Amino acid sequence: MRDVIVLRDIRRDFLVGGEMVHALRGVNFTITEGEFVTIMGPSGSGKSTLLNTLGCLDTPTSGNYLLDGQEVRTMSRSERAVLRNRKIGFVFQNYNLLSKTTAIENVELPLMYNPKVSSKERRERAISALQAVGLGNRLNHRSNQMSGGQMQRVAIARALVNDPAVILADEATGNLDTRTSFEILLLFQRLHAEGRTIIFVTHNPEIAQYSTRNIVLRDGRVTEDVVNPAPSDAAEALAALPDEAE
Repeated sequence: MRDVIVLRDIRRDFLVGGEMVHALRGVNFTITEGEFVTIMGPSGSGKSTLLNTLGCLDTPTSGNYLLDGQEVRTMSRSERAVLRNRKIGFVFQNYNLLSKTTAIENVELPLMYNPKVSSKERRERAISALQAVGLGNRLNHRSNQMSGGQMQRVAIARALVNDPAVILADEATGNLDTRTSFEILLLFQRLHAEGRTIIFVTHNPEIAQYSTRNIVLRDGRVTEDVVNPAPSDAAEALAALPDEAE
């Protein structure tokens, strides 16, 4: 398996009110193709800064970040934007869907920035991605016609449509009820079983038991990096929930 993400001595410093804040203090880890990794940490641990770094939304002060073999830190903002669009699929807590557009149009959006993809291919790939997440019957529904779980599935389809090197999920179950959260976790486990590389950033320690590896941050440093050889099955957890009618 190839290395999808390599972080070597990543540091990120911010000047806040005349005081230097060391948000990341020498972070090192490698994520290989096909891993399902949770990244956790309390408020102030550097989790958000790391998320922005992994997502090519920010650049480290020092260190090396290789995304699918390409060094990110020395790239220009426009080069990072292109790399981000081609290599990363984002799934956010608040879905970040365009409210007045259909599911298909939302999923097509990342492909709009790729001149090599025709409008016909965009539509076909968007439909295929929506079908993959169980929304083949919601193709033309708008956001205000869908539940939170359905909107998150649209967001996951949008993340998949570019066939990215990694899916980066930020608190992707944070706005969902328990049953819907397990449904989304089950979907992520199925994507992982298909060979997708997933990084799930969360404050919820329960999420870690469903991934294959857990990285914990504290005060800008990695304090734990543990492989989970036997992740819990989200399908079993979902089946064990009481019936909604009860």
